[in-house]
Parts: sequence; C-alpha cells; structure tokens
Amino acid sequence: MSPKANGAVRKLMFLDSLEPRCARDQWNRPSRVETSVFREVVPRDIGIPPRVLGLRLMSRATALKSGATYEDLCALPDHLVGEIFGGELYATPRPSLPHAHAASVLGVELGGPFHRGRGGPGGWWLLDEPELHLSEDVVVPDLAGWRRERLPAIPAMPYLTLAPDWICEILSPATETIDRSKKLVVYAREGIRHAWLINPAAQTLEVLRLESKRWTMLTTYAGDATVRAEPFDAVELELAALWTAP
Repeated sequence: MSPKANGAVRKLMFLDSLEPRCARDQWNRPSRVETSVFREVVPRDIGIPPRVLGLRLMSRATALKSGATYEDLCALPDHLVGEIFGGELYATPRPSLPHAHAASVLGVELGGPFHRGRGGPGGWWLLDEPELHLSEDVVVPDLAGWRRERLPAIPAMPYLTLAPDWICEILSPATETIDRSKKLVVYAREGIRHAWLINPAAQTLEVLRLESKRWTMLTTYAGDATVRAEPFDAVELELAALWTAP
C-alpha cells in the first residue's frame, strides 16, 4: 500500500476509534476517506476480497457471507445496500436512475393524500428505504408504509422493528430474484398485508395481498394505465409518471 493510502487508512481507523463503527450511527459522522481506499479496507473486514465482491455484485444479488452479523452489514461500503436473510449477508449496488425515479415519483404521488392527508384520507406514514429489523433478518424495502393506528409516531431510531402494513419493491436485474423470493418470504412471515412490485423496464405494477400467510396476486397493471391499487385505492395513480421512457 502506498504511503498516501496507508495514511488514509490510518485516518479511517482514527475516526472509527472515536465513533461507532456501525452505519446506523453515522448520521453526524465526519466524511469518510475517498471511496477507493474505503473499498480496499471494508471487504477485507468481512473476509471478501475486493475483486470477488465486485464480481458478485455486477449481475445479481448473491450471498456474500454466511453467519453474518449486523457489524458485517455495517462494514459494507456506503454505496452498497446490505441486507441479512437467515444469517446470510447480501449486498446490492445503489439503484439505477430509472429505479430511483420510479420510487421518488411514487412517494410523491402517495405522500400527499396518504402521508399528509392532502386530497386523500391520510392516516399513513410512508418512508423511503427504511431499515427493518424483522426477527433475525435485516431488510430494506424501497418504500414502506405503516397505518398510524399501529405506529402513532416515527421513533427517533435508525431502524424499525415493527413490520409495515405495505411494502413496495422496485425491481431491477440485480434485485428481482431476491425481491421475489427471500424478501417476500420475510414479508409474509411478518404478516405484512400488502406488497407492490414495480418493474420500470417492463413498465408494470403487480399488486399482491397476503391471505392465509400466502401471497395472492390481485392484478398486474401496465403501461400508461390510471389505476386504483389497494391499499391506496382511495386515489388514482397514473403509472406513466413512474416511467422515464415512453
């Protein structure tokens, strides 16, 4: 390692000696060192060579480590989204712009009538990418919603242990398999009543409902349809606003 990189690593270790290592405690942390150095340090902390980590993340989400702990998740670089299923650590890159666009627009469309009660019934908390600790699993849905009778106020915490009433996953080639398999299994186990799966590339919205601990596909909407989809069927949603391509 070059003297410059070695000095940067010493700086990183100094910062960590002063503050909690866990990503959930980084709200007011000083800026980390440059990404190139951080990439070299962190994967070795969880026993995965940087080149192997990069190859595994290029195509789809795969398990990086078995018997993983929350500290392993916190050791991932900031540009990765970490989740734990059954003790296995998964990491995926930050979403693409079409993915981020669909999630952002959906939050805006639902936020007014349901989160703020403007032009709709209100009664919900809607959050982008909340970290959920559900039993032994750590999951990060793209969006999630809680009825306020179950969650009267948002706690001043970095994560929630109360399962939401609705989740939405924005599908991508890197995440679709894990979204449809491991994450839906966790959501069903926790009794989450409603799930939406949105595919920006295919321009589809799948609406699922949990019945007798199993997911039932209610319908699939596509293209530029204007829809009413439960549990937010009190207002119309224009799907065309979610897509970046005609």
